[in-house]
Amino acid sequence: MPRFAFIFLLLLGSAPLWAEQRKIAVIGLLHSHVWGHLSAMISGRHATLVGIAEANPELIAEAKKMGAADSLFFADPAQMLDKTKPDIVWAFNENNKHLKTVELCAPRKINVIFEKPLASTYKDSLAIRQLAQKAGIRVMTNYQMAWWPSQYVAKEQADSGVIGKPWRLRGIVGHGGPGSTGARNKFFFDWLTDPVKNGAGALMDFQCYNALWSLWYLGRPERVYAHVNHLRPDVFPKVEDNSTMVLSYQNGVGLFEGSWDLPRSFQEVEVFGLGGSVYLQNANTVEVRKGREAGTPAEVKPLPPERANPIAYMVSCINTGKPIEGLTAIDINVDVSEIIEAAKKSVATGQGVVLGKR
Repeated sequence: MPRFAFIFLLLLGSAPLWAEQRKIAVIGLLHSHVWGHLSAMISGRHATLVGIAEANPELIAEAKKMGAADSLFFADPAQMLDKTKPDIVWAFNENNKHLKTVELCAPRKINVIFEKPLASTYKDSLAIRQLAQKAGIRVMTNYQMAWWPSQYVAKEQADSGVIGKPWRLRGIVGHGGPGSTGARNKFFFDWLTDPVKNGAGALMDFQCYNALWSLWYLGRPERVYAHVNHLRPDVFPKVEDNSTMVLSYQNGVGLFEGSWDLPRSFQEVEVFGLGGSVYLQNANTVEVRKGREAGTPAEVKPLPPERANPIAYMVSCINTGKPIEGLTAIDINVDVSEIIEAAKKSVATGQGVVLGKR
């Protein structure tokens, strides 16, 4: 055997299982998060891009500007799936089309990544889980913050006992509202501000982050209360642009804000115990405070490569036969949908909503 071939085989054998190349396809370009991920997909960094299902010519033109070849585009998602046979579909479509996406992918044994939330309704989330379990596919709900090293450092600190048992969460997620100009924004804005296609307004868009945090740290709440404001009906005529949510536990509480009316961007949470607090502010900043002492920064190390990116993590799970776990897992995100559904009911009735026992 030639020496270079022997060396190649050695390197191939030593490569981690998560690095085995898989095929990925995209359904929809309507969600503006796609533009932050498309270049990496086109480059084939974590998986080979084999197709993009999109019929909107303006969005197709935007993707081509980023280097997407003409041969990648399909008008019909089912035709794309049958021709390209991807291992993974990453859907960037409307929330109320997530169930339809799984109905296409599940019988074809294709794993799915969605941009948060899992679905526009709790009913759809339950149906997605049932289809995924029956077909034996993985469904991941992607949150930007799920790939922040700080998330796992903050959780380790809260679980370590350094602040006592966590009992109170205070979270805020939001910014000045979605843009509505240019091809990359206007189509996104149209469905994001539609109460059916999105499922709500700022309540759906940003309280899903807060609900996820609450489930991760405190578990499923007993009661959900929510209040919304419609501060800019001229900009957002169909949906609320500000929301407040209170999640009640037997021995704890979560106090959360989700807004399109803030002067700058926020995505932060503080976890309180009787002995102190853990404060997460961004991807790399975690501060621990004990009692009245000044805050101390916690060391934040990079995540392993297979846990630092949504495609890399999905590929790793496929290749190792492991389920999707943690913040992006299907069960916790079904529970997120349950909380948001209860929050919408609370807004409609003006009363707290008790979650049924399981």
